[in-house]
Amino acid sequence: MEWNQSELLPLSQFKEMRSTSPVHLQEEGQMCELYRYQEVKEAFTNYAVFSSQGTEDAKEPIDSSVLRQDPPKHRQLRMLVSQAFTPRVIESMAPKITSITHSLLDQAEKERSIDVLASLASPLPITVIAEMLGVSVEDRAQFKQWSDALVGSDYEAYLQCQEEMTAYFNVIIEERRSSPKDDLISNLVQAKVEGESLSEIELIGFCILLLVAGNETTTNLITSALLCVDSLPEVREQLLADRSLIPGTLEEVFRYCSPVQHMFRQVKQDTELAGHVLQAGQFVRLWIGSANHDETVFDHPERFDMFRSPNPHLGLGSGIHYCLGAQLARLESKIMLEAILDRFPHYYRNRSIPLQRTDSSMMFALQSLPIHLYE
Repeated sequence: MEWNQSELLPLSQFKEMRSTSPVHLQEEGQMCELYRYQEVKEAFTNYAVFSSQGTEDAKEPIDSSVLRQDPPKHRQLRMLVSQAFTPRVIESMAPKITSITHSLLDQAEKERSIDVLASLASPLPITVIAEMLGVSVEDRAQFKQWSDALVGSDYEAYLQCQEEMTAYFNVIIEERRSSPKDDLISNLVQAKVEGESLSEIELIGFCILLLVAGNETTTNLITSALLCVDSLPEVREQLLADRSLIPGTLEEVFRYCSPVQHMFRQVKQDTELAGHVLQAGQFVRLWIGSANHDETVFDHPERFDMFRSPNPHLGLGSGIHYCLGAQLARLESKIMLEAILDRFPHYYRNRSIPLQRTDSSMMFALQSLPIHLYE
């Protein structure tokens, strides 16, 4: 890689922790951190021991979303929206996504030099998920601010954005109750789980999760993919010669850059993991970014290999919480990368501006990615 990964990704620290302390109990004892692939995957898939459950008396909408539920509630909530994310439905969206992509590129072409994040990688997924939900695309700048706050490290901003999103979605939910439309929010308002409608906080939690999850991961995947292609001339050359290599390249971006760097679980019952005793109530941090560079699973993990096969990365999670929008993220990123390679095959990064990550340890997200579209 031509860009300095060590400044953006703590790969050497991850490697040391996998070697010396793969199951690392912090001094205060309330948090255990997992660094190896095997343990991270175990925590993802064994929901009977490693719980996603939010607080019993959830006051924050996100705690009532499918993201923070265990079965059977998780299964019931996921079924409500899974129909909107079936392979057939997602594939049918390709023409619309292509149209949005080229509209963004038409605008970018006039400017010649752009910030990928602001001009392409953020607007595309936000526009798509906003249209699916049935909310105004005109509010996408506000959606981006909320999304950044929800995955950032400022807890006050995290709480405030949920308050603001609650007020925003409350208005739309009430509108859909009296005047349903052909959109996801209308479907959720009318849906029933075992004969009962979703509670207000569950509805809002769904809306917040779909809006944020529907854009944050894809934004970071597109940005990272364009960074990697620009940094590796041989990858660009092969993609220009054969577009069928794009899906495999994107899977390697998921592994190498891991848009979501870590997730949390809570131990439900005393258990043993890799020779360590974990106690009920302890929180566990699953370091996806480290697991995806585990030498025992990935040959030469420090190398970006667009032909890596198999590539069992955990960039989209694993088990029952495997990313619901995985196929949508892949499709949006594939269409965007294809379109850029078709229209601006020799785009290149403005190297006079240093790359900087956002302050979120949870996401691998750049603050900006300035590029020139023409040589």
